[in-house]
Amino acid sequence: MEFKDIKHIINENAPEGKISKIDLEGPKIVLYTDDLPYFVEHNDEVKSLATLLKKRIIIRSNASELLDPEKAKKIVEEIIPKDANISGIYFDPNFQEIHIEAEKLGLIIGKQGITRDEVTKRTNWNPKLLRKPPIESDTIRGIRKMLYDSSEDRQKILRDVGRKIYRKPDSECDWVRVTPLGGAREVGRSCFLLQTPESNILMDCGINTAASGTNRFPDFRAAKLEIERLDAVIISHAHLDHSGFLPYLYKYGFDGPVYCTEPTRDLMTLLLLDAVEIGEREDNELPYSSKEIQKMIKHIIPLEYQEVADITPDMRITLYDAGHILGSSMIHLHMGEGLHNLVYSGDIKFGDTRLLEAANFEFPRAETLIMESTYGGRYDIQPPRRDAEKMLLNNINETIKNKGKVLVPVFSVGRAQEVMIVLENYARFEELNVPIYLDGMIWEATAIHTLYPEYLKKHIRHRIFNGHNPFLADTFEKVKPKQRREIIDSEEPCVILATSGMMTGGPSVEYFRNFAEDEKNTLSFVGYQAEGSMGRRIQNGLPEMTIERNGRTHALKIKMNIKTVDGFSGHADRRQLLGYAKKIHPKPKRALIVHGEEKKSANLAATLNEMFGFDATSPQNLDTIRLV
Repeated sequence: MEFKDIKHIINENAPEGKISKIDLEGPKIVLYTDDLPYFVEHNDEVKSLATLLKKRIIIRSNASELLDPEKAKKIVEEIIPKDANISGIYFDPNFQEIHIEAEKLGLIIGKQGITRDEVTKRTNWNPKLLRKPPIESDTIRGIRKMLYDSSEDRQKILRDVGRKIYRKPDSECDWVRVTPLGGAREVGRSCFLLQTPESNILMDCGINTAASGTNRFPDFRAAKLEIERLDAVIISHAHLDHSGFLPYLYKYGFDGPVYCTEPTRDLMTLLLLDAVEIGEREDNELPYSSKEIQKMIKHIIPLEYQEVADITPDMRITLYDAGHILGSSMIHLHMGEGLHNLVYSGDIKFGDTRLLEAANFEFPRAETLIMESTYGGRYDIQPPRRDAEKMLLNNINETIKNKGKVLVPVFSVGRAQEVMIVLENYARFEELNVPIYLDGMIWEATAIHTLYPEYLKKHIRHRIFNGHNPFLADTFEKVKPKQRREIIDSEEPCVILATSGMMTGGPSVEYFRNFAEDEKNTLSFVGYQAEGSMGRRIQNGLPEMTIERNGRTHALKIKMNIKTVDGFSGHADRRQLLGYAKKIHPKPKRALIVHGEEKKSANLAATLNEMFGFDATSPQNLDTIRLV
């Protein structure tokens, strides 16, 4: 739909004389009025317009009608209950929003948004509610400050994006094709180029953290696509193998939007900034800097689950819960006038976890499924989650009994929080009288989890809203850099959750080097260890390794207990992937199997053909597959 058609429909159907201006901000339609209270009272008229257009609509007051910020602030403080614990009130004149940061947002929203509506009617400003982080976070503060300070720039970006979305198409959408630029027959650097005659879209743009050289990044050379010609990027979730190359695009000409959920935006920013810092420190620099990450943040357009949004003249996106990590998404794309519908799984979990609901399996239409296969091999069957938890707790108890230390290498996002919930539950109902140390980025990532309880499992959400946040339990202790040596030298038993999860760097490696030669200690893997990673080598029985100590080469003999606890992964195992393929509705005709080692991808594709009649293949990187 072109912008002129949108304006015509609004002018024909909006209340007479109530709309003074129509504008675009990304996929959303913005209507300006001299009578904002009218639309608060007659919200059904806005809903009718949105239904007619099949677009999200924002109603704003004309600038001349906005109440003076000082007077508006007093009204906000008067209306909002003191129990909400407001920590900040800020005004954004570009988006005509009052940013209200408070500890208890439920008291502000009230029943059916009564309090929020009252603020709008009395001030003509639109309230934007921000949850105060229960755990203080530099990442969250930094993102919020950047978004606030760049408000004018972001509005210009959104208006430019909106005009590109609702432009007149140059070509009819009569074919669709997809090309893996990374992430096919491998785990890492996921990046899929989706093209129509009108559009060029990337689904994910990751790096391979365990690789080097040309295999580390997606291969844009083969795509023969100028980066500035990309229309948009969609990020399924925050892990670096899906987002780690995104800032590079902004360094070399891309100036378009990125679509993802809000938790993905925050977690991705955390991981990217950390990756840049580690790369500089370890002389393994990424081809971008924090400057490009800041530019990326300004271009992100957050979407909620099941929110439908146009992203090009012939593509419409909807994100669904993938169950993998906080804010992770399955990407549903509707192309052309009903020409083709594609579901890209990203990374999915289709089973029981402590933290998240299982992946969504119902879509309006689905002709092609692009599905991960990390654990898609014939023998990739993980034990039930409860058995895995019991095994981890047995390992911990046995080690503590022997006066040893337990090192659990974890991904800061996802596995860390899953293990934290298990240990908190055990400490609450059983006896776990040793400190649990959190080292690396785990605390920052956990702070972001506490900011978005609505994305968590129902019972966790309920506990947080009722003042019993499991992430804030006394049993957890954040490790300060100077404290690490004290923990290593101490003879007291403890549990340490430390990054990185594959032991490719970070504090987990430092702890390992100091604990490895003591057979009282235990290293317990709870996550996937990629080929080539140090974690995989240790997992496979590496007897010793060479390290530098006090300026000399030292042969480190690995005597500590090495345990692998399967069942904690955020990826679906073989049974869950087959269960997902059986349950997905409607049933896609074609399946492209990616994000798995070569044999596992090929085996899963063959099984889907045999069991369910899918036209399933495992393409190689740079294979272009025509979908229509």
